[in-house]
Amino acid sequence: MTQSYTKETGKFADRFRAALKDAGVRISATVVANEFNLRYWGEGISSHAARNWLMGVSIPKQDKLLVLSKWLKVSPEGLLFGTPPPRPADETLRDEHINLVDQQLISKYFALQPDHRRVVREVVDGLAALGPKKSEN
Repeated sequence: MTQSYTKETGKFADRFRAALKDAGVRISATVVANEFNLRYWGEGISSHAARNWLMGVSIPKQDKLLVLSKWLKVSPEGLLFGTPPPRPADETLRDEHINLVDQQLISKYFALQPDHRRVVREVVDGLAALGPKKSEN
């Protein structure tokens, strides 16, 4: 990517900072670089590269974008283009598992403030960590 601020890179930076905030991650080039490097299988990034992403100077390449999206639990398309995913990012979720009540719950979730969405994610993650116990009806 070029090393100059463009409208597209600026919009990416805005979405990236918002995703970090929603995930409860401090918006800091050092924090982003360290957290990213823990998750990336290739050669890590420097704080300078993370700063460029945060400031709208550059956009990460596809392999790095995928790591960011998994880490922040957002779609790569959402980070790049601002388009929300058509359905939850969890690829194990199939159409037959989403009923009207689930769709309404998802809509209400996205209407919440970012801090409240983070709390909901933490509760769901905590319950999921207890184990995948399904009750039989």
